[in-house]
This record gives sequence, structure tokens and C-alpha cells, in this order.
Amino acid sequence: MGRCPFVASCRSTNIHHIDSTLEKGLVVKNTGSWYIVKTDDGRYVECKIKGNFRLKGIRSTNPVAVGDRVSILTNTEGTAFITEIEDRKNYIIRRASNLSKQSHIIAANLDQCMLVVTVNYPETSTIFIDRFLASAEAYRVPVALVFNKTDLYTEDERRYLEGLIHLYTHIGYPCYAVSALHNEGIDDVKQALAGKVTLFSGNSGVGKSTLINAILPEQHLKTGEISTAHNKGMHTTTFSEMFPVAGEGYLIDTPGIKGFGTFDMKDEEVGHYFKEIFEFSAGCKYGNCTHRHEPGCAVREAVENHYISESRYTSYLNILEDREEGKYRAPF
Repeated sequence: MGRCPFVASCRSTNIHHIDSTLEKGLVVKNTGSWYIVKTDDGRYVECKIKGNFRLKGIRSTNPVAVGDRVSILTNTEGTAFITEIEDRKNYIIRRASNLSKQSHIIAANLDQCMLVVTVNYPETSTIFIDRFLASAEAYRVPVALVFNKTDLYTEDERRYLEGLIHLYTHIGYPCYAVSALHNEGIDDVKQALAGKVTLFSGNSGVGKSTLINAILPEQHLKTGEISTAHNKGMHTTTFSEMFPVAGEGYLIDTPGIKGFGTFDMKDEEVGHYFKEIFEFSAGCKYGNCTHRHEPGCAVREAVENHYISESRYTSYLNILEDREEGKYRAPF
């Protein structure tokens, strides 16, 4: 478990309880059962959620997320409670595991996301990448892709990596090729973090904790091994936490995720969240074209002529299939 960047121990006497007054602050750590809030005057307060807080029409397994601006109140017993969440400018959300009608908010009030992916050890599927990108587009969060573990790749895997970087850069997503283990390419990532609130996300095992340690070596985050039997990673981060970076920015570390179920997307909207599909859809014969079987579909023509990649089109169809089945299906 990584140590808290603000206090020696998040349950130590350095956490201040406050008088019975309403204060505002930033949620900087979330374990699922309690939260650390950095108040506007710079103190760090351990908080709970009011018991009825979850009943206010929020269809989420975690109504409070790291990055939220909140109001907190201490009762006469000295326990601090989160009483209100301020309006969010954006957030990243996915379908909660095994709960098709509930969501899980990964983080809120973001300037950007960095999705950490790997060509192998383990392999990150393009379906996972595209689901994440589509969700980020839906909630207006810019994304960069960080391709990690370049030191491990074979010649064929390097060629595949170059192809992916060309694809996503051309669409409009900045890409970084790094080796967190050997500290290669890290400076470019650091520069992109300065002064911004950045969510780091990715599959379990892609080296996210190792990457954060390379960026912020003072944090000493726990890192894990890859299962050689299944070439999949194990969770090493078990909660979400914000770490300060240069220029008054923050880096948000979150637990690794295996699948990414999109949430609250209507069929006719899905194509809007694939930049190139949305661009070509303007040429479709029908305004409500689903780009699957309609005559005069400019998107399918663009796929056939290689202006839209088959992998991206497959990811688009995959999201539509999930919605038709009425459930989330993991992309592995």
C-alpha cells in the first residue's frame, strides 16, 4: 500500500478533527468506506458519508469520488461527515461490475486522463482502449495513451506498437512510449502532468504503479508481478488517491480494472464518441444511420477504404452489442 502523500499515516493523529462548523474541501483519498478531505485551509480530515447520502438519486456504487469538491460537517462526537458534493465539471464513469444498472465513478473534476496500456505482458485489447476513450469523450475528458513496457517487446510487438501509436495519434489522442522500469520516456509524461489534475487508469498489470513511482519516486507505491499462467496482472492499488505534482497539479492513482463497461450511452450517441466515425457519419444517407446495415452508409464505406480502422469499427459495434444484450460483457 502506498503511503499517503499528505500525512505520515492517514489514520494518525496528524488527521485533524474540526469544530462543529461547515467547511469545504477536496476529496484526496477514497478507500470505499472512508475518505480523506483536504480542507480549503490545508488540513486533512478523515470523513464518512452520511447514512442517507446514497439515497439521493445517484445510481452509483460510490456517490463520492476522488477529485470531488465537498462540504464536510463535524458532529458533537468529533466525527466528520461529507454532507454535499459540489457540481462536477466532468468525471470518468464505467458500469459497475455485475450491476448493470449501477455505475462506478472512477474520478471527478479532471483536466485529462492518461490511460496506461501494454502491447503485451499483459496485452491490453483495443476494445478496452476504445471503450475507455468513448466514455471519456462522452464526459469531455481529454485522454493520452501511455504505452508502457517498451523494454520487453519483440520486433513484431514493436511494429504493432508503432501501428497503434500511428492510429491513435492520427485520430487525435497523444501517445507516449515509455519503459517505467528503465525510466525511459518519463520526462515527456512529467511535462504533460504539470499544473493539471490527471487520472491514471489501465488494466491490472500494465505497470501503472511502477510508472507513478518513476514520476513520483517519493511515493514508493507497491508494485506487483504478472501471472505467467494467464499473462494478467493482479491488483496492487486497492483504493483511489491523489498525489501532488509540479505546478499545483495532481495525479490520481486508481485500482487496475479488467473490463470497461460503458454507461448511459444511447445507441444513436455511441458513434458521436468515436471521433472519426462521427466525422464520416455526416456523409451517411440517413441521419439516424447506425452504420451497420443501412444503404448509403459513409462510415462503412470509410472502413472498407481503410479511412477508419477495422479495430475501431469493431469496438463501436461491440458497444452496440452490449446495449442490445442489456448487460456488460468483459472484453477478454
